[in-house]
Amino acid sequence: MTTFTFAPATRETAKARIALQGPGGSGKTKTALRMAERLADGGDIGVIDTERGSAKKYAVVPGRPDLGGHQFGHMPMAFCSPENLIAAVKAAEEARLTVLIVDSWSHFWAGKGGLLARVEEESQKSSNRGGKFTAWAPVNDLEQDMLDALLNFPGHVIVTMRTKNDYEMEGKKVTKVGVKTVQREGAEYEFDVVIDMIAGTGTVTKTRYEPLYNASVHHPGEDFAEVILEQLGQGVDPVQVIVDELVADGLTYDRALELHSQAKARNLLGSDLLHPKSGEPAKLGDVIREYGQAVKPVATGVTSAPSTPSVPPAGQDQGAPPAGPSGTEQDQGPTPVTAPQMRMMHACFTKVGLGHKDSRAERLRATSLIIGREIGSANELTKDEAQILLDTLTNYGERGDTAAADFAEMVQGLENEALTSA
Repeated sequence: MTTFTFAPATRETAKARIALQGPGGSGKTKTALRMAERLADGGDIGVIDTERGSAKKYAVVPGRPDLGGHQFGHMPMAFCSPENLIAAVKAAEEARLTVLIVDSWSHFWAGKGGLLARVEEESQKSSNRGGKFTAWAPVNDLEQDMLDALLNFPGHVIVTMRTKNDYEMEGKKVTKVGVKTVQREGAEYEFDVVIDMIAGTGTVTKTRYEPLYNASVHHPGEDFAEVILEQLGQGVDPVQVIVDELVADGLTYDRALELHSQAKARNLLGSDLLHPKSGEPAKLGDVIREYGQAVKPVATGVTSAPSTPSVPPAGQDQGAPPAGPSGTEQDQGPTPVTAPQMRMMHACFTKVGLGHKDSRAERLRATSLIIGREIGSANELTKDEAQILLDTLTNYGERGDTAAADFAEMVQGLENEALTSA
């Protein structure tokens, strides 16, 4: 018999799910890009463009910074089938985009190759004897697959949707009754925030975030995104919760399997983090497997681990949890760098141009110069040293386009001073 239990509810750090709807020319694309820049916070933005390349009008012009513009990856899409959107979302995941914009989502409903076109196609098949009524069955499945792919994307998602005037017949008189979104009825309820755009003014018509109730702003952008980020951040990081359990004393192989199952169910296995021991960029799924193998009994009687392949036994010792509060080295001397600090480092290094995995040597060189001593791994940092490093990275990371150059100049200056004093 299945046992059902309740666990204490917590608000976890989640990702934004935003819909912008309005007629053509109302400012949906520009608003999406402005909000995306704040949500990305230095990360990469991608736009799936079904509007014949219209998003590119807001891109930067090489050599003309005075014209402004936004930095983003562009993917044009003329055939708006659900399969194409699923493939595009997969490509966005592989590219590790922080924000994905679908401009516009309406085309996947009423555009070329969209769901309505698929219903028409299904209804014409000789095997279909029920017309459009029975043609919806396979198309509904496709739509659900498309929704699952979009809403399970590990980053922030912004979609735009077109609206058109809606009319109804009263006797012999046609009366305008408002506007209608070009998407399946009720599609807006898939999102946490829905903003109606009219002539550049955005009005929140649906939200789960109290500070945005009935908000109306001309040219919404960074401020709206800031409020959403604040609401999303008022909780715990689900990735960090799992990492904390992995590195704590008493981890068992069975518990590691449970953590892997939880992470898989919540689409977290591909989440980026810094390895708790080496400080190198890693994936959560790989870290769980490594720590699980480190505590796997020599003979468990289990022929295969459910839901996750085993890692090579040779890595067992390297994946052992750090020593805990039982008279080990961690109890003596300065407090070691914390797991949250390790996770923040990669994001901060990315802002100053050193986030790539091939930049490890440059990261260690910069870290050693900033804290004033040579280290071979970020795991050697103390908590105080890590905070000094993070404060420095944050300072330079907030400088926008000049962040990487300014940081490199600062590091070179420190190196010159070290050579002079040597």
